[in-house]
Amino acid sequence: MLSRPKPGESEEDLLHFQNQFLAARASPAVKIVKKADKRKGEEGSTDAERHPLQDCKDVVMLDDFPDVLPALTPAPPKKSKIKSTCVHFEDEDPEERLERHDQHITAVFNKIIERDTSAVAVTMPVPTGDPFPRTFHRSEIKSEVKVGSGRSIFAQKMAARRAAEKAATAPSTAECVQITSTAPDALDPKAGEAPLPSIGDVKAGDFLTSQRPCLITGEGLGSQMSEQEAQAIHKENLEKLQSMSEEEILQEQKRLLAQLDSSLVAFLKSRRGGNEGQKKEFKMEQNRPEEFVESLPVSLHDVGSSLPMQESGLEESVRKEENMKVEITDDDLPVKPKKEWIHMDNVEFEKLEWMKDLPSPRQKKTKKGMQARFSLKGELIPADADLPTHLGLHHHGEEAERAGYSLQELFHLSRSQVIQQRTLALQVLGRIVQKAKAGEFASSLKGSILRLLLDAGFLFLLRFSLDDAVDNVMAASVGALRALLVSLDDEKYLDWTFSWYQGMAAFPFVPNNEEEEEDEEEELNGTEKSQDKKLKDENKPDPDVARYDVVKGLLRTRIQHRLRYILEVVRPVPTVVLDILHILTHIARHSSEACSQLLDCPRLIETIVREFLPTHWDPQVAEPGCLLTSLHGVACATAMKFIRVLASGGRNATARLLNKFEMKSRLSRFIAEDPLDLPLPREEAVRLSTEAFRLWTVAAGYGQACDLYRDLYPVLVRILQSLPELLSTCHGKSPMVELSVQRAAAVVTLLTHVTQTAGCTAELQAKLSSNSSEDGEQIPPPPVVWNQVSGLQPFIETGLKKILQEISQTETWQTLQPLTTAYVIYLGVYYSACSQQPSVNPVDYLEELERLTSEVLQPLLSQPAIHSMWDLLSSVLGIRGLKDYLHQSCQTGLPSVTPSSAWILRHEYHLQYFVLTLARRMAGTCPDYAQHASLHHCVAMVLLSRLLPGSEHLAHEVLLDLAFNPEFLLEGKAGGPEAADFSDILHLGTGAKLAQPGSAAAFFSKATRGALLRESYQNLPFIRSCYLSHFVHLQPTLTRSQASYQGRNYLIQSMLLPEVKGPILPSDWVFFPLISLYNKVTNAETRGAVLNSLPLDLVNTVTWNLQWVLLLETWRAKTLQSIPTAAKLARLMCVFLTGGDLFLEAPIHHYTAALLSVYCQPKALDSLNLDAPLPGLASFHDLYISLLEQFEGVSFGDPLFGVFVLLPLQKRFSVHLRLAVFGEHTSILRALGVPLQQFPVPLERYTSPPEDNLNLLRLYFRTLVTGALRHTWCPVLYVVAVAHVNNFIFSQDSTMQETDAARKSMLRKTWLLVDETLKNHLLYYRLLNAESPLGFDLYEQLPPMRLKYLQTVTQKENTENAPALVS
Repeated sequence: MLSRPKPGESEEDLLHFQNQFLAARASPAVKIVKKADKRKGEEGSTDAERHPLQDCKDVVMLDDFPDVLPALTPAPPKKSKIKSTCVHFEDEDPEERLERHDQHITAVFNKIIERDTSAVAVTMPVPTGDPFPRTFHRSEIKSEVKVGSGRSIFAQKMAARRAAEKAATAPSTAECVQITSTAPDALDPKAGEAPLPSIGDVKAGDFLTSQRPCLITGEGLGSQMSEQEAQAIHKENLEKLQSMSEEEILQEQKRLLAQLDSSLVAFLKSRRGGNEGQKKEFKMEQNRPEEFVESLPVSLHDVGSSLPMQESGLEESVRKEENMKVEITDDDLPVKPKKEWIHMDNVEFEKLEWMKDLPSPRQKKTKKGMQARFSLKGELIPADADLPTHLGLHHHGEEAERAGYSLQELFHLSRSQVIQQRTLALQVLGRIVQKAKAGEFASSLKGSILRLLLDAGFLFLLRFSLDDAVDNVMAASVGALRALLVSLDDEKYLDWTFSWYQGMAAFPFVPNNEEEEEDEEEELNGTEKSQDKKLKDENKPDPDVARYDVVKGLLRTRIQHRLRYILEVVRPVPTVVLDILHILTHIARHSSEACSQLLDCPRLIETIVREFLPTHWDPQVAEPGCLLTSLHGVACATAMKFIRVLASGGRNATARLLNKFEMKSRLSRFIAEDPLDLPLPREEAVRLSTEAFRLWTVAAGYGQACDLYRDLYPVLVRILQSLPELLSTCHGKSPMVELSVQRAAAVVTLLTHVTQTAGCTAELQAKLSSNSSEDGEQIPPPPVVWNQVSGLQPFIETGLKKILQEISQTETWQTLQPLTTAYVIYLGVYYSACSQQPSVNPVDYLEELERLTSEVLQPLLSQPAIHSMWDLLSSVLGIRGLKDYLHQSCQTGLPSVTPSSAWILRHEYHLQYFVLTLARRMAGTCPDYAQHASLHHCVAMVLLSRLLPGSEHLAHEVLLDLAFNPEFLLEGKAGGPEAADFSDILHLGTGAKLAQPGSAAAFFSKATRGALLRESYQNLPFIRSCYLSHFVHLQPTLTRSQASYQGRNYLIQSMLLPEVKGPILPSDWVFFPLISLYNKVTNAETRGAVLNSLPLDLVNTVTWNLQWVLLLETWRAKTLQSIPTAAKLARLMCVFLTGGDLFLEAPIHHYTAALLSVYCQPKALDSLNLDAPLPGLASFHDLYISLLEQFEGVSFGDPLFGVFVLLPLQKRFSVHLRLAVFGEHTSILRALGVPLQQFPVPLERYTSPPEDNLNLLRLYFRTLVTGALRHTWCPVLYVVAVAHVNNFIFSQDSTMQETDAARKSMLRKTWLLVDETLKNHLLYYRLLNAESPLGFDLYEQLPPMRLKYLQTVTQKENTENAPALVS
């Protein structure tokens, strides 16, 4: 064992110990390891690879000690600010690195001279008797403290000493006035005024003529040459500036700014200032180096104009703020500092400035909007509101004097590390969203707050906050999410209309995504469209999906899993639980896909059923005054409503809920017991019972859970027996009474659907017993038969009679409306199903129905309460009775279809449909029905173009029974055709040319309009079958709709209606057969097939289509007013574009001519606009080019085809259409032989105003001169071309030189024409004249002004050509 060295031993003793250690060959306690340098590569590098001049470090390694010392504090690791700029590689050339990082300082300093310190005076310290420098107390420098400088007291003291020393040796003020510099800011007048008061007296022009520089002093040069060198540099700079133009100076400024570092620019500008705010200006300019360009003008007079207003205003505001800081006194502070306070003997006012009272809000007199600020209640605070600070609405952000928080500040606050701030921000944002959805900010703010928030990522902010571990933050995010998604008013109205006719079916909450629809999707069928859309949505990022569909974006973030975790694990307070259930209900209303995702979420439905729909719970919650601290383990009506809405997503979802999640037992539990006996608050118990009945109703709507009807039949009968007693107590308006009536209506609605299901039992039993069914799938009959529901009708009739006795008062009627509606709907369903039962005697059935009508229905309709409903409607719509309502529905345009309006529009269309159905049944019995037939037919036609998806059955019924019903078109048998012929004769008698078949059709065909109308009226059955066959593509949706409206519950797949993107039929559905045929032919030709002739049925299809359009245009013109005239003409052009010779078929030719005459009437021509976008047409120009090509190929010079070609060439339409005819398709000019006397459009629409397109005028002239356009070939365009060319060549208006030269050249060429006829027409054209064979009148001789102008132009031509002729 070796001994350690002891005190007093010498170095020789240490060497002796070392020799003993080496001789013993013992292992050392410390190992020396040569650790590789990290900057030189990996540890395995050899010595040869190391730099020869780089020594390796010896690192001592101790056992059980880490290489890196542990951090003493949990501070974050420090990051080097210059590490990224200093990293380089071994093989990197230093010279290349220097060139790469060179800042090109040589561009400024060409010659660097070492500082000469030989002449600098060296001062020795003053000897004192003190051993150390004398210390000073802060009280000694009170007068020298610079308020607002931000510097310590010691630094201020030292700066004051240096300033005093410089003042002793500095030059006089008179010498300093003359200094100038080439520094950028030296030419700035504001910078020149700021440093010293004396500089402000310098005249503007003295800066470029000053004798001494400001920045360059020559201080570092030798004493002999310092002044001369500085003066020489200054002189050189002045000469260079004076020799440069303003543009050159600006270019030099940009070059310098690009080369100089921003900190250097700021340093140069800071050298110009010597005032107290020097440090602040330096920081400000350092952040805005780009404004350096604008501060270098040519002369001082240009400096003010070259500076931006914003910069000058900023500097002025900075100076004002500095002055305000200097003026702070004790009086400005709310708390007066006292000297006896610790460390308050010297008050630093700049540090107490935040205690000052805020200035009053400034009223900005500007038209620009101000930033919106909100209170903690989500209310908008006016910009000029001066609120007290104790409200907590003021902060130290922007616009500190204004109370409230902006959206940006709330977003920033929501990510705070302080829990209370995050919670408060989310709560305020939720209140803002709630008020914005209510429309409170619509008149005060520009734009939509909701759209602004969603674009800013508000949805994902809430989603991130939902994952917060703090309960308060999570609860606030749930509340804000509920405010964003859920509309309690919508939920209230949907619950209210649940018992209406077809009220259980609702539209999904899917937004309209018109921008997502693309043109190439038009050729896909419905299944391919949905699959393609699904693939597109899957490939989109979450923010893009959430931008147009909030619920789909949330589902992409798996929000249902987070909500399940909150309900199951976190177990929040009742308010948060209710908000979560509302959110889940809204998600379930979105679509069937959303319902499936909710059902597939692990343990979500199990948790809701187990925790919020238990079969037994603590009865103490029903005690008055009991404060419910947790909703878990207590039955909740909102949870039952969520299950009901989820069941509406589809019959499979309902089956899973009833069987897998044991909802059948829950239904029995909450229905069998009276709400008054449930251990819940009374209102909550009634709501829970109501929702249970509604859930059972949804299941019965699919034909499910009907076995419960047999088990709970006594309970249902007991409820029906108690309804008359309930009706007698409904004389007042109270929440409890309304809830009881809603529950009674839900019970009757349940019985309605059970009766519907029982009515189908006989039909399904017959199909099952007969083996002739072609379908492989057999639907078993439901477990309820007709005999089990037939005994319910007396209870319903008794209740309806009781209502008749109670509705004498208006308030009572308003309370009982839901129950009355449910009663009437039940009776309609009962007798409709009763008529289909084989066991019912039809005679007894009719007698019972007649008795019900006389005893119940007619007295009900005669009640004053029923008439008061029309009074209520008249106060809203301004109508008087049913007739005025129908008139108004025909005259108004198509209402806007949105998710919030679709559900109420659907019920309104139900009303109109039933009115029309009653009218059709009255048509044969009512003697004065003729006066209402036209109105009812108009309503039917308008309704057909407005019915929404899900109502395909109603559209089919309107087409089948109403639209083509001869009883609604009484004009066909009451002199309508004769009246049309007489009207044409009158128009011809008054000289009204065109626009009537008597003129146009007389040339195109020999049939009169009256004969065509008579034939069309006789073909109404064929026309109806034609349209029904062309709507066969709607058959799948029609089948689903029929199952719902006809009560075949076993075929209903979902209570969610199809997605609303607009009406079922397009607005131009009357042209649908023609458009369908055109698309079919076009697609066939695209594939290479050539259709030379069309089958007879296709000819008949087009003929019937044209007949129907002619009937409507003549007798029901109002129903087609929503279709633009240009769209109608575009559809008619399909007649000529379909096939080769379709338009030559006699019936098609006749009806097309008759419709053309209608569309060429003056009013129709005035409304014709071919430049506006047309519905269903991508480009009219492309359609017209196709028409020209078709005319060239197969027109055979047909005049009717020619009129359709000539119609778009009117002067007020696009010039490109005329350029296409006269430029690329001049060959058609030989075949456009439409006679002037039969042309149905006035030529003034082609010649006025004068043509101003020079290229088109040249084409006019070229086709006339070359003979491509002749009066015998194309008289209409010949007159048009002559009129425009004549007006152009004799026009003497001042215009461009090119136009004037072309005008004179064209006149000279006209004068030299060989064709005397064309020459006379072009020179002597006077005015249009429809009676003249030419179509225009000619001058006998030119007017003097035109003659003189002609002689001037032609003589100039002769003079210019004379030398050429002589030579």
